[in-house]
Amino acid sequence: MRITKRTNIAIRLLMYCAANSDRLVTKSEIAECCNVSENHLAQVINQLGQLGFLHTQRGRNGGMTLGRPATEIRIGEVFRHIEGGLPLAECFADSDNTCPLKEACRLRVALTDAAQAFFASLDDITLDSLVCENWDLMRILSPVECVR
Repeated sequence: MRITKRTNIAIRLLMYCAANSDRLVTKSEIAECCNVSENHLAQVINQLGQLGFLHTQRGRNGGMTLGRPATEIRIGEVFRHIEGGLPLAECFADSDNTCPLKEACRLRVALTDAAQAFFASLDDITLDSLVCENWDLMRILSPVECVR
């Protein structure tokens, strides 16, 4: 299974916020450090904010922080919310499905089971476990290191 760019950005963003949990972080610093466009990042910030993973503060001194403790953010939950609505194969799409095997194909059931197993394997992983005592990651995500 290949994750989308949106999910990849979401995980980078959450890790950055967790690594810098002592302050508000800005979209521009995340974009620079995590090597993502501010436009893509803005969309992901909006989605994660609506889902409660982020708390955003507008204005001149604005920024964002985690919406809940990193120990309570399960990576499987993030993936489900971001990836969940995407079809794994053509037969999962409501529109654009031209597969003539759809009614009898057992692969669709197998792919559904595999996707659920994939998400379930990520349920045991918290955001905290990705950043806690990960000194190399913390060095990369520190504001000083991000200035290139």
